[in-house]
Amino acid sequence: MGAEEIGALLRGARCAARLTQAQVGQATGYSASAVSRIESGKLRLDCPTLLKFAAFLRIAPEALRASAVPGMTNVATVAIGCRSVEEDEVRRRELLTGVAATGATAVVGARPAAAAEPVDLDVALFRLPQAEPMPMPRLIRQISAARRDYCSTQYTRLGQTLPGLIASATATRDASTGRAREEADLALARSYVLAAELATKQHSDAAWVAADRALAAARCSGIPVAVGEASRQLAIAMRRSGRSTAAVHLLAKEAGDLDASRDHTGAVRITLLLTGAYSAATGRDRPTALSLLEEAEQEAERHPAVPGLFTVEATRTQVDAYRISVLNALGTPDEAVRVARRLNVDRMPTAERRARAWTDVARMWNALGDGKQTFAALRRVEREAPQEVRRPSLRALTSGLLYGPTRIEGVHDFAARTGALAG
Repeated sequence: MGAEEIGALLRGARCAARLTQAQVGQATGYSASAVSRIESGKLRLDCPTLLKFAAFLRIAPEALRASAVPGMTNVATVAIGCRSVEEDEVRRRELLTGVAATGATAVVGARPAAAAEPVDLDVALFRLPQAEPMPMPRLIRQISAARRDYCSTQYTRLGQTLPGLIASATATRDASTGRAREEADLALARSYVLAAELATKQHSDAAWVAADRALAAARCSGIPVAVGEASRQLAIAMRRSGRSTAAVHLLAKEAGDLDASRDHTGAVRITLLLTGAYSAATGRDRPTALSLLEEAEQEAERHPAVPGLFTVEATRTQVDAYRISVLNALGTPDEAVRVARRLNVDRMPTAERRARAWTDVARMWNALGDGKQTFAALRRVEREAPQEVRRPSLRALTSGLLYGPTRIEGVHDFAARTGALAG
């Protein structure tokens, strides 16, 4: 397993345990800044120290023996002393693991997994069930239903559906030829895009695998829209591993390959620019982030909204929501207040997008030290998407309000029902 993957695993376990970097550092003999570098893959650990971190975060030792998957696009792995040099592909696939957000007890917790926990995509993507080919109209209907589950934040049901859906799409593709095979590749790409998006929600390293497979299928389909959206998912996985600059370069290249004059390809191009802006912001590249935002805004004004295009809408409202997240990432949340006040979240077409927008508003107010406004935004997230507010990052935000210096009425009950209250 590479340093970046190990960092992502440690970060996911820490978030699931609702610990700060300072708390982890105090327990392991490191500073908070050192823990930050470890989680971003910039500081490698020797084997004994890594095991010390794993013991404190309650990560199963076998999770640390996972190695990078061969063929994964743009993954730079860094060897460490804990794994053997030669492992066959079957072994790699069996051991690929990560932290699965609300299902993090599979790695972090000691309690057995409950029946309603999300499927662990890290395992499911390598152990797909047996499936038979199906008629293309039926496959498309099932993919559309899965997309609706994602957009309505029915993540548990989506996780249970996706392995079988991907297996069916794979079997259909393998049994097809010619134009029918290209259509099946497009269906397979869309299935893997949903898997990548769900894995990202779950803070799971399976997002790398799903995005890579989505891009491979999309390129075989020859559909530029599919290639663009799969590339976007791969760039998100890269960014979350601390490789913001590489993510921006990938997004810029893919955006440049799309025809901006056509509605569908132009809409995907806008989503690539928005994701590129946020990726640049996480790398604190303010000029690039703002430049990409402005370009996306100008193009959004020239294109009508394209309904049903994957899971992100290329609209002016969406641009405003991304602008808040970009300004948060750049460390200037005060500049986002004006944008937040004009943002009409109710105009966003899906519960997932509305919840994401309210999440960015909550983070803005939290960074500005306004606990009451933060809590108000978190309650809007819950209203839109109850499963969304149980994600590790939002539970951590809730815990900060619960144990912060200001008492806010209703936070304790909110923390209890969303899983942010320890014990």
